[in-house]
Amino acid sequence: MTGRAVFFGAVSMLGLTAAGTAHAQAFYLQEQSVRAQGRAFSGEAADTGVDSIWWNPSAIAGMQGGEGSIHASAILPRGKVSDSGTVIVRPGTTGEAVGGDAVSRNPINNGVLPSGAIAYGFGKVALGLAISTPYNFTTDYSATSWTRYTADKTELRTFDIQPTIAVQLAPGINLGAGLNVEYAKATLSNYLPNLSSALDDGHQELKGDGWDIGWSVGAQVHRGPVSVGLAYKSAIEHKLTGTLTNSGLLYALASSNYTVNTHATFKTPWQAIGSVRVQASPKLTLNAQVIRYGWSEFDTIDLGDPVNASIPENYKDTWSFAGGVDYKVDPKWTVRAGLQYGQTPTRDGERDARVPDSNRLNFSAGASYQASKHFTVDAAASYIAFKDTTIDRTTAAYAGTAAQTPILVDGTLTDASALVFSLGARVTF
Repeated sequence: MTGRAVFFGAVSMLGLTAAGTAHAQAFYLQEQSVRAQGRAFSGEAADTGVDSIWWNPSAIAGMQGGEGSIHASAILPRGKVSDSGTVIVRPGTTGEAVGGDAVSRNPINNGVLPSGAIAYGFGKVALGLAISTPYNFTTDYSATSWTRYTADKTELRTFDIQPTIAVQLAPGINLGAGLNVEYAKATLSNYLPNLSSALDDGHQELKGDGWDIGWSVGAQVHRGPVSVGLAYKSAIEHKLTGTLTNSGLLYALASSNYTVNTHATFKTPWQAIGSVRVQASPKLTLNAQVIRYGWSEFDTIDLGDPVNASIPENYKDTWSFAGGVDYKVDPKWTVRAGLQYGQTPTRDGERDARVPDSNRLNFSAGASYQASKHFTVDAAASYIAFKDTTIDRTTAAYAGTAAQTPILVDGTLTDASALVFSLGARVTF
């Protein structure tokens, strides 16, 4: 057994994913507008103004003058990741309990998500720029957690810059397009088992960053009290250049302790968005939105030279459905509420502790206060309830070598939820 073969096998432990149970699906965070959050993201592709650019670039068509917005969301996830009988099978053994702390509480870190947008309209044509952070979170398990061989620390940061142009083809008919210039930076690590349980664990870390480009297109039709919006955001293929480091491997595995330069490629999902808003009365607007997510794009993570390995993820395409209301209490105050259901793209039998995701319900409420003709303050709060589910993806250290060490994962995610509190402001000029 060569050291190089052990090195390649060790890579099979890694998975390039972000922080577990996020707000929208898997590691996608949808908090790019406080106004949108207040109605559970139920009318964004059909609404107008800078707060809807992320969902539909045609939202700014027909503007006269300028508009800007800025927001921040505090995301507070909770949950329990528990061992139900995970077994590690070292060479020459029939298997033993993985050991370690049997329960990891709240492994997903709290975080603050900033975003903002600005646009200026010249009548029929408008130019805009949105700054978003759509994939951005951290999971952190202890070194003694039962998950340590499949997940230690995972950190992903993305920054999306979306320059946008929108045109009003005719009164009430808008088209728009934008580029999504996205920076991604990731660090992933896990522990590696040595060949005896009496030995301390080794460790593996993959880190890298890079810039990549996608695109967005959209259209809106506004007729009387009804507004309809359709939009599409492309998948983005990310290529992160960085290093892979193995350390702490002993005896027969010791030759695989080194750092190599490499790169990793993976894709984030496309989105097809449909939305409708109906002004049922001068004060009440009804909203509905459906999104199809192309999570099957995230099927593998491919590591380049000198590793040349492919890590299966096998995510599935999913849906989210949302409904909500806006109610204008008086000229200054507007209140909102909504409900959203989202499916997880992770599959039973293939779900790991890096992304302990499940189907969820999002209950949201919010309000806007128009402090002056040109300044509005937005606030929103959400409670997201996640369905209990299994963590059950079998993996192996040193796969394909004489040192192959399967990890037969048997765990659960329970009592998972998240609170999201957001504050923002909009100005016109």
